[in-house]
Amino acid sequence: MGVQKDLVVDSISRGIVIDHLKAGTGLRVLHHLGVDTQNDTVALILNASSSKMGKKDLIKIENLIDVDFTALGLIDHTATVNIIEADNVVRKIPLSLPDTVRDVIKCKNPRCVTSTEGNIPHIFHLVSADDEKYRCEYCDEIVRFEE
Repeated sequence: MGVQKDLVVDSISRGIVIDHLKAGTGLRVLHHLGVDTQNDTVALILNASSSKMGKKDLIKIENLIDVDFTALGLIDHTATVNIIEADNVVRKIPLSLPDTVRDVIKCKNPRCVTSTEGNIPHIFHLVSADDEKYRCEYCDEIVRFEE
């Protein structure tokens, strides 16, 4: 094997940087954020070396600022989100497990109204932050967010 060289990814002047993602979660985050990779400039780095974490994923999305971070809070609530304007970090968004989740988690209970009616939103409420468990609003089924 050859010598590994550092990978250089240009900075962005406007957009978001999602850093310190658990290694292996970057693709899931992009999927759940609904980023249009056809039009938006996106840099996805998987399994990058990190002195803090050992390995991490990193996402840079140019010109995208308005994003719903609910899914990101579910996937990795310890990640760091930086909002970039004019080449500077103007805001850091702290992530946490969301109290209520709409249409991210799907209820698997076959007797739940969301299973029998196609147009009802899947709404879940956090019941245990320690275990990352959510309760279905309609049938009280307890689930843990996993894909």
